[in-house]
Amino acid sequence: MATKVLFIGGTGIISSACAPLALERGCELYLLNRGKSHRSTPAGAKVLTADIRDPGSVKQALGNSSFDCVVDWIAFTPEHIQADIELFSGRTGQFVFISSASAYQSPPSSLPVTESTLLDNPFWEYSRNKIACEEALVRAYREHKFPMTIVRPSHTYDKTLLPFDHGFTTLDRMRRGKPVVVHGDGTSLWTLTHHADFAKGFVPLLGNAQSIGEAYHITSDEWLSWNQIYDIVASAAGVEADKVHVPSDVIARHDPRWGAGLLGDKSNSMIFDNSKIKRLAPDFLCTTPFSEGARQIVEWFDADPARGNVSEEANALQDKLIGLVG
Repeated sequence: MATKVLFIGGTGIISSACAPLALERGCELYLLNRGKSHRSTPAGAKVLTADIRDPGSVKQALGNSSFDCVVDWIAFTPEHIQADIELFSGRTGQFVFISSASAYQSPPSSLPVTESTLLDNPFWEYSRNKIACEEALVRAYREHKFPMTIVRPSHTYDKTLLPFDHGFTTLDRMRRGKPVVVHGDGTSLWTLTHHADFAKGFVPLLGNAQSIGEAYHITSDEWLSWNQIYDIVASAAGVEADKVHVPSDVIARHDPRWGAGLLGDKSNSMIFDNSKIKRLAPDFLCTTPFSEGARQIVEWFDADPARGNVSEEANALQDKLIGLVG
């Protein structure tokens, strides 16, 4: 286990569970961020205030510090990764890049997906950028032995994040008895991972020499159809979901941004073989089924009405799409 770890970010949906577990397991943890997150900093973490996109502020915050492990939670483009390579070469024993399982071939040629599945997503720019980041890191490893590790989360959530597009607006529609759009026929399989479960697979990678030069995905072994996902959320909210199925390509024609995430990710069945991460983290076990996760989400929104933001634009779009297939 690494003793001195730097998280770039560290207060996001996934990292907010990994930070306290890293501290619990004995890491000396530093968080480098702008200090503007609504999530609290875990007790014991040391905060370095800087904007990772501003090299001057980062160099000032880091000084001459070096680390056993650096994790960048918020790198999205090859330019971000190149800046990391330049900044941390010679200053860390391991650099962990948070990529995305959406980088895998879409749709996959076979299931379950393993780490050797081809990276290829022609539909979603976000995923193509993540692939380009991985390629830059692999080159740096091959040419300069930059000590990189790649981690590919799939759909990872916490109590603040509903699993479908339009978030609280869709939950609000369910509770008002209005129909909700479900992409495709709702039968494609999906994997939802609670962030506390993800952390149990992630933290053992930190400072682990066996993980250098390797890529891992970390996901739950619970597979659910999208019909089930909508029904589970509705049940947690005390209602039934009136689901209307709309083809993903129809959604894409009317909302290209929503459609890109569907065609490049959610509309395809995605289940994962987690054997590789379990070999390195043998105690990795996901213990939060989505039925429990959905209960946590609904309780969080219900605890403060201000947390629920209804988008009239999203409402109008769903109504329009439902009218097209009705």
